[in-house]
Amino acid sequence: QVQLVESGGGLVQAGGSLRLSCAASGRTLSRYSMGWFRQSPGKEREFVAAIRRSDSTTYYTDSVKGRFTISRETAKNTVYLQMNNLKPEDTAVYYCAAGIIVSATYYSKGRSYEFWGQGTQVTVSS
Repeated sequence: QVQLVESGGGLVQAGGSLRLSCAASGRTLSRYSMGWFRQSPGKEREFVAAIRRSDSTTYYTDSVKGRFTISRETAKNTVYLQMNNLKPEDTAVYYCAAGIIVSATYYSKGRSYEFWGQGTQVTVSS
C-alpha cells in the first residue's frame, strides 16, 4: 500500500506560480510511475503530467507544456508539480497518483494508477 498526501495548493493570481508536493508513505515511490491529474467542478478528471519510474521521462498535457514541470525527489519520497504562469483555467483540485505502467500510451489514463491522494485545491484568480 502507498499513502499519498498532496500539499501546496492555494489561491494565486493569474501569472503566478505554485509548487505542489505529493509525499508518499508505506512504500518507496521509486517503485512507481507518478502522475498528476486535476478536476474542476462539472468536468471530468483530466491528466496533467506524469513521470516514468525507470528513467524519469516526463509527459504533459498540451495545455500545460512549457508552464508546468513534474519532478521527483527519491530521497524524500516526494513528487512535485511546479506550476508557472498560472491561468484561471488551471483552477481545479489537483491529485497525485502512483502506478506501475508498462507503456507510454497509458500514462494519461487514470485507470493506470493504483494509488491516489486526497487532492489539493488550486484557485487562480483573473
